[in-house]
Amino acid sequence: MKIPFLTVALKRAARSRLRRIMRGYRFLKESNQLGLIVAVQNDLINTHFGRVGRNASKIFFGTGVAQAELITRQYLLARIGGIGLTKALLCSLGVKGSPVVYPMPKLWQQVVARHGFSVARMRCSFAWAGHLLLFWGYGVLSIVRQIYVSLREAIRPQLPALGRYVYFVGLVAGNLPQPCRDGHSHDIVTWYIRWKGRAEHIDALCHGVVNVKVCNVDGFPVVFSPYLIPPLDTFTGLVRFLAWALAAALRSVLDLFRGHWWHSMLLAESTKAAMVRFQETDKLAKDYVFHNSGTIYRPLWTYEAEDKGLRITSYFYSTNMEGFKRQNGHPIQVNIWQAMNWPLYLVWNEYQADFMRRAVGEAANIEVVGPIWFHAGSIQTPELPPRSVAVFDVQPHRSSRYQILGESQEYYVPKTANQFLLDIHTVIRECGGAMVHKRKRNIGKILHPKYEALVKTLAKADDVFSIEPDTSAIRVIEGCSAVISMPFTSTALLGRELNKQSVYYDPHGVVQKDDRAAHGIQILCGKDELRDWLTGVFESTENAYTR
Repeated sequence: MKIPFLTVALKRAARSRLRRIMRGYRFLKESNQLGLIVAVQNDLINTHFGRVGRNASKIFFGTGVAQAELITRQYLLARIGGIGLTKALLCSLGVKGSPVVYPMPKLWQQVVARHGFSVARMRCSFAWAGHLLLFWGYGVLSIVRQIYVSLREAIRPQLPALGRYVYFVGLVAGNLPQPCRDGHSHDIVTWYIRWKGRAEHIDALCHGVVNVKVCNVDGFPVVFSPYLIPPLDTFTGLVRFLAWALAAALRSVLDLFRGHWWHSMLLAESTKAAMVRFQETDKLAKDYVFHNSGTIYRPLWTYEAEDKGLRITSYFYSTNMEGFKRQNGHPIQVNIWQAMNWPLYLVWNEYQADFMRRAVGEAANIEVVGPIWFHAGSIQTPELPPRSVAVFDVQPHRSSRYQILGESQEYYVPKTANQFLLDIHTVIRECGGAMVHKRKRNIGKILHPKYEALVKTLAKADDVFSIEPDTSAIRVIEGCSAVISMPFTSTALLGRELNKQSVYYDPHGVVQKDDRAAHGIQILCGKDELRDWLTGVFESTENAYTR
């Protein structure tokens, strides 16, 4: 039920806070301090909680107790240190003398204050205490839910036997095999089953995407499984879990009053870890496969799974990870990767492997596997004319959204994106080609109106094909003679992999030609360089056809 007066008041407060955030961003820009938010974030990433390491209980951390400090820091960064904190920092800068008010532990309050922010220590601490109570309450509910689900499964088994299976974490429908005319779907599940390093002797490929039909990839069933961690269905497992649950719930409350807040914060995560610990190994997946989006936090339960001899794999479906090189070298950027500790990283090439070694450390287990398919898309590409050029950009967000993210580089904005499209369309038209423009995804109302207007205008041209975002990028590239991408999107590498001539185009000459983030792909700046390159592409393509 909506209360008109309250709804209006909340909307007004939200608009007022947004204006403060945008004023804060403008203040940083005008004072040449756009790197301040990034500096705070990097400082938080590298701020260690020594007390956690000294006072971590194995009741909660299990086999991951040796990594308790890192686990706690990762969880904080993922749950507390994201966009919410960025908004709070910008909001405080939006009104002179306004302090930062945000739920965070005292150590983080000190870090923020060290960067020149005024911090309302008492209000931050009260808000943090409230969050800890919520974390604890959610943990208790998680325990109750796991007991209920496990008892139900033990009394009346409903889950089918999966045999040896792989579980793909965090997928959506477009990441699953799609019906295609030629039978080749470029999704992560299909990629995995054809990867020579996949788990051996498996019977099924599982995911958590609801309302999709069972399908097959190379004879392997791709099935929905509602439980990432199967319920406990044995008497021994249930008794052990119940004993653990009682001890953990009571100990977490006592520790909260002792100042050992990390046990309450991680109670729900500890519950999942306990489920894995007490579950029979043959009922768990042989490989749990995570994509790199939002995986700064490695779940606590994965340490238990690894201890049971199961594999935990983290793969990168994209290579756009580094900031642009400037005249004075590489800029400061948020380096969340250095806080990661996954057992296995799958990357595209040696450039990406080198980046990960610099971020995570030389000891990281990294395997180069070539381009990794991810989103297949269910829409078929139209028939394209000769001299078609695939064009991939990065859609700019509305200014309010962009500023909320605290971006320091200001590259993916309408000034760049629109000039990128206009220059490419002009040159392709001059060369007698067709522009095949594909946006990455539908982002709704956060799309910048200036960019949206230009895209609609270009789509009306007879030499422009506007491809639906849900179309597979690989399908688009296959039907074109060349690929032009905005720095440093992964489509340029897909083009090279498919033996298409592929470049990055920078309309303003901001990106340095020798930027390592280009992964060996040529960077063109300005229409003259683009024209010379495209003329050569069309000539070489036509010469190949006449041989």
